[in-house]
Amino acid sequence: MTRNKKIIGVVIAVIILSSFMFGGDEKPIKVLSVKPEIRNVEKTVSNTRAGTIDACRRSKMSPAAAGQISVLHVEEGDSVSEGDILLELWNKETKARVMASERSAEQACIVSAKSERDANRAKELFTKGLTSEEAKEAAVANAESSMAACNAAMANVDVMKASLERTMLIAPFDGIVAEIEGKLGEYVTPSPVGVATKPTLDLIDNSCLYIKAPIDEIDAPDVRSGMSAKITMDAFGEEEFPATVSRVAPYVLDLERQARTVEIEATFDDPQNYLLPGYSADVTIIIDISEETMGLPTQAIMRGDNVYVIGDDNTIEKRQLQTGLSNWQFTEILSGIDLEDRIVLSVDRAGVMDGATVEVEKSDEDEEESKEVSEE
Repeated sequence: MTRNKKIIGVVIAVIILSSFMFGGDEKPIKVLSVKPEIRNVEKTVSNTRAGTIDACRRSKMSPAAAGQISVLHVEEGDSVSEGDILLELWNKETKARVMASERSAEQACIVSAKSERDANRAKELFTKGLTSEEAKEAAVANAESSMAACNAAMANVDVMKASLERTMLIAPFDGIVAEIEGKLGEYVTPSPVGVATKPTLDLIDNSCLYIKAPIDEIDAPDVRSGMSAKITMDAFGEEEFPATVSRVAPYVLDLERQARTVEIEATFDDPQNYLLPGYSADVTIIIDISEETMGLPTQAIMRGDNVYVIGDDNTIEKRQLQTGLSNWQFTEILSGIDLEDRIVLSVDRAGVMDGATVEVEKSDEDEEESKEVSEE
């Protein structure tokens, strides 16, 4: 009898526990929601690995001749113009030779000018019958010889100046001195053939910057030079810099243990002075764009272009969409929902399925808006 009472007590306890566990209404599933909005939606292609910012013109220079640094005309960070002398090796002897050749050329050309005048005078006298043809021809020959000597002397000046330039570094374009590898009095030598050595001076033209990055070979057929792009860098958070695709490599890069890629380059439309070559960066290329169209966060769209629409009674309904352009952030919606529909954003939460009852959580933005309204 006592045993039967115990069994009956256990059964009653199980029934009571079951009523607590399964009795009454189930708790609604908390979800995040979003409404469609009118916006621009782009079809985009992005790089597969981080790219690098570089200058369109960058010259890592060393003197053509070996020698001791005697003059540094610039410091790191200085802005220079095309043709400015940046650095000079010891070249007093070469400068003296240039000066001597210039004096010699000056003398030769003075003699040439005198001979030219004599030749013209002899021609005039010959016309009047006041001198012989032989004297006239001698004067003309002497003038031609003197002119040749003048030209040779001037050419020698050019040779000497070229020798002098071999002892200098001259800016090939406007830019900024990024680095100087060498100090006053140090000896520098050109790089031997096949041996890489550090350049003496690094000059960067920061008025033109670009990113070089790889894209997947599958995306390459859609990308063309001249397409608009956006560049982002870790150093500047989510700030986007407008750019234009300037080059698409004409071959696929096939490296071991790496997906096949195509290298592209995109140039900044408006490079800023604070952007530095060497930054790691990502590029998003705009393949196509739909302006002022209905868009929905791509996160809310499930496989097969389905979404969960939240009804007035907070029951969700699975609905088929017709979509257009899409990227990892937003997708264009052509039909299937309206602007006032509430769409489940957190589709990956447990229990979210067709017919489930949900409770919409407030996002941080919603709470801030509610706070602002209450304060007003």
